[in-house]
Amino acid sequence: MSNLQTCVVPLQSGKLPFNIHSIWQQKMKKRFQAHTKKTGLPPGSLIHTGDVKTQQATISMMQFNADHLSETSLSADDIAKLQLNTDELTWINVHGLHNAELIQKIGTQFNVHPLTLEDVLNPEQRPKVEHFDGYLFIVMRNFYYDSTRYSISSEQVSMVLGKQVLITFQERATGCFEPIRERLRNNRGHIREQGLDYLSYALIDIIVDRYFNVLEQMSDDGEIIEEVLLHKPTNAMLRRIHLLKRAAMDLRRAVWPLREMLNCTLRDDHDYFSPNTILHLRDVYDHTVHFIESLEGLRDLLGGMMDIYLSSVSNRVNMEVRALTVVTMLFMPATLITGIFGMNFDVMPLLKEVDGFWWTISAMLTVASIMGLIFWRRQWLSQH
Repeated sequence: MSNLQTCVVPLQSGKLPFNIHSIWQQKMKKRFQAHTKKTGLPPGSLIHTGDVKTQQATISMMQFNADHLSETSLSADDIAKLQLNTDELTWINVHGLHNAELIQKIGTQFNVHPLTLEDVLNPEQRPKVEHFDGYLFIVMRNFYYDSTRYSISSEQVSMVLGKQVLITFQERATGCFEPIRERLRNNRGHIREQGLDYLSYALIDIIVDRYFNVLEQMSDDGEIIEEVLLHKPTNAMLRRIHLLKRAAMDLRRAVWPLREMLNCTLRDDHDYFSPNTILHLRDVYDHTVHFIESLEGLRDLLGGMMDIYLSSVSNRVNMEVRALTVVTMLFMPATLITGIFGMNFDVMPLLKEVDGFWWTISAMLTVASIMGLIFWRRQWLSQH
């Protein structure tokens, strides 16, 4: 209900509370800046090319096994001194990617390839999975939908999956992984028993589940716009349809490679995932296919809205033209009679009559009333 209310308020106004072209220019400028900042630099150069979405980078670490769990916060200096316990599995999560020096220290400590660190610092990557010596590098995107601006925003989530440690990188603290942390703290499910491969599956699964929330919000806005279009199509509605189509296009562009990424993960030629985890990843793959099919349905709906808008506008114009035509036809007999009696003849009927004017007015009203009755019987005066 809250989402419906936030959608209805902007629809009631004639203008959008923002500039469409400026938003698009900002997105394109941001996309190109990611490449221009690194022009001429050698591969593996660690330069953050995205926006600074958090003031200070933070690091959290969870170490666990089937019987024990510990949770601590780390600083940049702690990374270099960190000693991992071989009896426990370690999950390190980093919020904030603008500190290239911190990312470099993490890469040095855990033998992460410079090309991997370069992709971590470039938050415009498409979903993918790459195998390096000793770990898998997984990139996904987390999406957020703004119902007041009809736009999609996203952040990159990078995972470095090793045998004893899982490192995740997020642009900011969003709380999307908090349900997984609660399951670890309360020892719910099988994460602590299954290992890091199952933990990485759980993180991938919760990201994909959030996609459906975004799609549901966009579909709700689309249905509201469609309902408004059937009653009162305006130029503002056309702009909103355009924004939703662009958001759906951005979402499709970012999610479509996810299916290929999951396919590569399912093959798992390097045995990073157990057979049990592979079964769960297949379920995520099915969810991804379902999401893509639903997204295509939304895109078809938005394309149909454009036809609805054009049909509604054309129908409204036809109704207005018909109303003007009816009014014109009602006054045509009066215009004819007035023109006849306006001719310069000395001998004409009713010219010398005392009540000639009233007889003429009566004839005009009678003809107009008869024509109006005919139009009403044929439903030409109806608006539907």
